[in-house]
Amino acid sequence: MKIAFIGAGKVGAAIAIHLANAGHDVVLAESSDGSASVAAARARSSKLRAAPAAAAVADAEVVFLATPYGANEGVLRPLAGALRGKVLVDCTNPVGPGLSHGLESKRSGAAVVQELAPEAKVVKAFTIYGYENLDAPPPPACALRPAMLFCGDDAAAKSAVAKLVADVGFEPVDVGGLAQALHLEHMTLLWIRMVRAGGASPHTVWARLPRG
Repeated sequence: MKIAFIGAGKVGAAIAIHLANAGHDVVLAESSDGSASVAAARARSSKLRAAPAAAAVADAEVVFLATPYGANEGVLRPLAGALRGKVLVDCTNPVGPGLSHGLESKRSGAAVVQELAPEAKVVKAFTIYGYENLDAPPPPACALRPAMLFCGDDAAAKSAVAKLVADVGFEPVDVGGLAQALHLEHMTLLWIRMVRAGGASPHTVWARLPRG
């Protein structure tokens, strides 16, 4: 699958490297004056390519948005046309002062992403953990794999993202439509409060345990 990443920091680089190792064609969107994070990611994996943002998005089937939430508008508006019809994986979280929801829980950050790229097929995924769990996901042989919850309104887009979630090493758990994104963002805040503020292990994960 052809995949582009907008944002190659700790989260984006970790996912990109795993997907490249799984055999996907992964390109990192690079600004015109270069990007230190893109260079650092490519230094970690020779399988990653770089290209200007518009070209990277135009050639991709799936686009990952892994920027700081505050950068989303400036990044997405110029690319809205290029994102038409593409799967857009929203890996961002609006975090406000005091580890509150950055949009006061009135709407999800994913809803804003959908407004900024109205013709993209937005799927919220890879948001409920810190980068540590993305950098070193569990081995495929684990009897109970940590879950990666995701949501979106387009069934085909979610099916594609579910396969990528599995390629990174997590159990894909579809929790419904994009309206569920607000709850996933609150789940992220719970993880942050437990780990970053509360001192729990950064390798704390969620899992789905079926009964019978």
